[in-house]
Amino acid sequence: MMDALARVPVAREPAGRIRQENEALILRAAEHVFARAGFAGATMADIALRAGVPKSNLHYYFRTKQALYRAVLAHTLQLWLSETDIISADHAPRLALEQYIRAKMRLSASHPDASRVFANELLHGAPEIGNVLREALHELVARKATVIRAWIADGQMAPVDPYHLFFTIWAATQTYADFEAQVCAVLGVSQLDADDFERATEHLVALLLRGCGLHAPDLA
Repeated sequence: MMDALARVPVAREPAGRIRQENEALILRAAEHVFARAGFAGATMADIALRAGVPKSNLHYYFRTKQALYRAVLAHTLQLWLSETDIISADHAPRLALEQYIRAKMRLSASHPDASRVFANELLHGAPEIGNVLREALHELVARKATVIRAWIADGQMAPVDPYHLFFTIWAATQTYADFEAQVCAVLGVSQLDADDFERATEHLVALLLRGCGLHAPDLA
């Protein structure tokens, strides 16, 4: 896992507990502001206000808006990639894929703004994180695809394209964050709650596992 993240652009030294807590607070505030204003519209003053810290403190941790933006992207990718650890030869495909899908849905529920910032970066051609996608992400998915092909060759799951399986999982899970407004409009709710995410998760688990030829729980 760590080698896949070796080139993610976070170049700070390991921090103490207080520094880590302050950086986490700032990152969540930055996610909120960048998700709504975009990189161009966001200001360090707005992020400092959202985080509840003086602007000078913000610059102590992140000298520029670009550095903070890159840190948000890197942190989001790190959260997502860490959940792929379970996709390994040590696990059965049903367990691994189910847990991965559930983890991605939990992240869409807990970090929706981070997902939206990342999606907006991709819509603009990934100018800040493109190299990471072409290198670290490419390498990690290639390794996981090898695991999936081995499961297929062993008759443990249906023949599917591993790369497009990842694309499908990413699209299906992240849509509940990136396009929450559309989902809410169709469902007739003001925002998605825990029950909505639970129903969506069970639906995706059943749908995707069956598509992979794996036993899936029955939907109520």
